[in-house]
Amino acid sequence: MRWGSEEVCGQVWLSLVDADLRPRSLPMTPYHIRQYQERDHKQVQDLFCRGMEEHIPTAFLHALLLPRTLLLLPGVPTALVLVSGSCLLALMCSFFLLLFLRLFVKQSSKKFVALRLRTDLADTTKSYLSEPGSCFLVAESVDQVVGMAAALPVKDPSIKRKQLLLFHLSVSSQHRRQGIVKVLVRTVLQFAQDQGYSEVVLRTAVLLRDAVALYKGMGFQKTGKSFFNTTAKLLAVPSIHFMYPLPSTQEQELGSFPMHLPASSSQCYHKQTLILKWVIKVYLSCSLEYYLFDGV
Repeated sequence: MRWGSEEVCGQVWLSLVDADLRPRSLPMTPYHIRQYQERDHKQVQDLFCRGMEEHIPTAFLHALLLPRTLLLLPGVPTALVLVSGSCLLALMCSFFLLLFLRLFVKQSSKKFVALRLRTDLADTTKSYLSEPGSCFLVAESVDQVVGMAAALPVKDPSIKRKQLLLFHLSVSSQHRRQGIVKVLVRTVLQFAQDQGYSEVVLRTAVLLRDAVALYKGMGFQKTGKSFFNTTAKLLAVPSIHFMYPLPSTQEQELGSFPMHLPASSSQCYHKQTLILKWVIKVYLSCSLEYYLFDGV
């Protein structure tokens, strides 16, 4: 597999499994995964910006339902009514508090986007394609970039294992539920395995429930939580850390691969184990009763 070529893994068509996850009313759209090219620069930046903007309403609703916010919103207007006796002033205060909270969440998102646009996404080729062991993939459909995924080696001397960091995973809203994001993740995992990495790691905001469910379903293991910055800590939005262990070269030769059961499979296995234990317990009880009474 030639990762430096234009086609990373050739033409990737929708599988029957991924197609079943799509709404039946949407048409099937062919796409393929390839390495980033300079002509994708503007489309990649636009895709990143749109993806970040979609998270603003969710973050605002989360901030609105925080205990401190629920205490502040009625508390301040009530105090104004008691002090000034003006209900109009209290209503205006409530409105401006909501407006301030909305602007705070929006500006925090814009600040993060601006940081990324003037750092790694300002020169994607230099940031991701000039260093060995890194990649930047795009999903293309009808000459349009509809998805992307970036990966860089983790440079931490304290970590003994060779890790690849996956981030900037995004798919346009018009092309979701087509299996594109899963193909992007699998392509990164294959790239990491070919490059000799031991693990693929990532972190995502706890508010992105679909993303969290996706990673768990694909076999990623939760390793911890942290706050990305002060704003995230203030809004009580931690990031979940995930890790995907990759088989070593020896394990690949022996045909031994790590088994990652989805949550549903693990629960099913646990239930089957409990039923088996119960059957064995009943059998042993019946056998003991037979020998004590009937066998005499």
